[in-house]
Amino acid sequence: MKRYVKWILGGLIVVAALIQLKNPARTNPPVEPGGDLLATNAPPAEIAALLRAACYDCHSHETKWPWYSHVAPISWWIVDHVVEGRDRLNFSDWPHDSPENASMTLEHINKEVRSGRMPLPSYTWIHTASRLTPAQRLQLADWAEQQALRLDTSGAGDKKL
Repeated sequence: MKRYVKWILGGLIVVAALIQLKNPARTNPPVEPGGDLLATNAPPAEIAALLRAACYDCHSHETKWPWYSHVAPISWWIVDHVVEGRDRLNFSDWPHDSPENASMTLEHINKEVRSGRMPLPSYTWIHTASRLTPAQRLQLADWAEQQALRLDTSGAGDKKL
């Protein structure tokens, strides 16, 4: 029996070592000048701090890759989350030239933050600095809603007032 346990443990160690060779790329593309929300349309300092703490790791090109993002299979999950997060919302590629798109994006931020769906609980569990208090959540959602209404040129925002 001991012999089987040794072979199984040895096999698991070999498999664990081999999967490290299949680590995905952890990239942070360069942020284009004038492309980032905080660089061009800087919100109030408190809002900028909340965005950096709770959103920027998954929703910008300024991701801080922790040590465990280099360990497979956890790295596969983390990189996938960041890629998906950037696809859905990327503060480093803010639609400055389209007030309508910026307004829709801000309204989406408002809804996701207000509902508690963002930041993801799986992210805040490990990254305690990204946890938003109810007051911070309200502050961030209210800011996004106000900015969405300000940028809404379709007239739809007038109905909300």
